[in-house]
Amino acid sequence: MEKLVRDKIPEIVSAARGERAPFRIASRTEYLRLLGDKLKEEVAEFLERREPGELADILEVVNQLGREVGLTPADLEKMRREKAAIRGGFDRRIVMDF
Repeated sequence: MEKLVRDKIPEIVSAARGERAPFRIASRTEYLRLLGDKLKEEVAEFLERREPGELADILEVVNQLGREVGLTPADLEKMRREKAAIRGGFDRRIVMDF
């Protein structure tokens, strides 16, 4: 099974095995698809385990997706704040039926 991994994982696995771990570099099209898959994976892990560290993983993937479309993490945060100012956040736990 192939999956997108963090940049230092091949080195870590190679050191643990005592031999070079196989890997390849994805094309840009494949990379964008794999980032989407990674986001789904990280969200599912958070929903299953509720571990705060999984939120950091989600944020890492979201920030990389942003960079791929020309946005910095600061740009994303500015957009988030602007949306929250106009539409609010989720602090009040409001649920609506549509």
